[in-house]
Amino acid sequence: MSVAYEVLTGRNAGFVTDEEQEVLRNASVFVCGLGGMGGAAAQALVRAGVGRLLVTDPDTFEASNLNRQTFAFVDTLGFPKVDATRDALLRINPELTFEVAGDDWVERLDEILPEQRVVVNGMDDMGATLRLYRKAREHGTTVVDAYTSPYPSVSVVRPDDPRPEERLAFPTVGVPTGEVTEEQLRCAFLVEVAYVARVSSGIGRLDPHVVEGILAGRRPRSSFCPVVVIAGCLMAFEAIGCLLGRPSGAGHEGYFLDLWSGRIERPSTRARAGGGAR
Repeated sequence: MSVAYEVLTGRNAGFVTDEEQEVLRNASVFVCGLGGMGGAAAQALVRAGVGRLLVTDPDTFEASNLNRQTFAFVDTLGFPKVDATRDALLRINPELTFEVAGDDWVERLDEILPEQRVVVNGMDDMGATLRLYRKAREHGTTVVDAYTSPYPSVSVVRPDDPRPEERLAFPTVGVPTGEVTEEQLRCAFLVEVAYVARVSSGIGRLDPHVVEGILAGRRPRSSFCPVVVIAGCLMAFEAIGCLLGRPSGAGHEGYFLDLWSGRIERPSTRARAGGGAR
C-alpha cells in the first residue's frame, strides 16, 4: 500500500508551513546509533517527513534491548539494528531514502559530513563521539546530543559552539585523535557523569547501590523506556529545528527534563544556584 507524502504529513500543518515541509522532505539527517534514543529519534524524524536518513550502528538487537529500543521486538532479536530499523521505517514511508554508513564511517567523516547539516548522536561510544564532534566543527555540521543522565535531556552543539570535551574539560582536550587512550575515554565518561550529578538532580533519583555498580563497571547503565524515548524525541525535534533554521531552546549546554516534578533543569541555572544531586 502506498500513501502520498501529503497525506503522511498532512497533520503536521500548523507546526510547519508547506514550504518547511518541503524542506524536510528534501532534507537528510545522519543518525549515529539506532538503540534507545537514536531509534526513537529516527522514527520521529521519518514520521515528521524527513526524506533521507543516513545511519550507522554495528550492533544486533538483543533481549536486553526490549525494555526501551523502538525497533527491538522478539522477532527482530539477533537481526542487525540497521536492517530491522530500515524495514520498520519503510513501512512508515516507502519513499524514504535510507542509507547505511559502513563500519568505517568514523574514518570517512571528511567524506560524510559535508553532505550533512545535522547529526543526531545516539551512541554510547565515547571515542567515536569525540571524533564526530571534532570533525563536525571542521565541516560546519550541528550535532544534536543528550547527556548520560537518568532524565531526558538534549543539547544542540553548532559548529561555533565549544565541544563537550572542551566545555567539560575532558582529559582528551588537546590530545590528537589517534593518541587518545581508553583510560582517557573512561575518565571523560566519569567527568560527564560528575557534571550531570552537579547540574541536575537526576542521579539523586536512582538507587545509590545501582549507581555505584555502574560507576565501578560491574553493571550496565540503567535505561528506562519513557526517559530514553522522550530524549530521542527531543533530539528529533531539535534536529528538525536545525533543518528549518529555527532557534533552539536547548543550546550547547542543553537542558534536563525532570519527569518526577515536571521541571526543566538548565545546567547554567543550577550551577549558579549550587544545585546538585539530591
